[in-house]
Amino acid sequence: MSTTHIQKRAGELPTETELLVDRALQDLEAHSPELKKDLRPIQITSVKEVEVSAGRKAIVIFVPVPLLKAVHKVQQRVTRELEKKFSDRQVLFVAQRRIIRKPARINRAKQPRPMSRTQAVVHDKILDDLVYPTEIVGKRTRVKVDGSRTIKVFLDSKDATSLEYKLDTFSAVYKRLTGKDVVFEFPAEQTF
Repeated sequence: MSTTHIQKRAGELPTETELLVDRALQDLEAHSPELKKDLRPIQITSVKEVEVSAGRKAIVIFVPVPLLKAVHKVQQRVTRELEKKFSDRQVLFVAQRRIIRKPARINRAKQPRPMSRTQAVVHDKILDDLVYPTEIVGKRTRVKVDGSRTIKVFLDSKDATSLEYKLDTFSAVYKRLTGKDVVFEFPAEQTF
């Protein structure tokens, strides 16, 4: 069985979850001619299973950053089909990004660190990837008296009906990937 969609470093073997997702993508490619052309270039770098709540899991599929735009073209259809195949799990696509640590006196780099590799930017981009195809319309950071931080993210209210059931999945996956607490909400409609 060839792994046509898995992109690993030399010597690394794919995990069982990655093989399952690869087989599902191959089946989609073989059985749906309208997706075949768009699915051909898509590669996955890794797949993680995240425990959302009691008994519910989410599959997070990591793709290379240059292919993210191609994935966004078919993400809604592919997500719907993969969630049918993995009926007890929700599927999310996230770009595989790298954080480069701040240069110190000891490990002074020859080149300056790009802004796209800082921790803050990478965490913001992960947040954008998680909630795609909807948009983030507002963000607030709440610092409690004990010093703990909670990020409140407001999503576009036009997608409220289609994303309502995924909000706790977004929170659990973001917490697992970044270690930050986040609450997703839809803003209340304002009447003037």
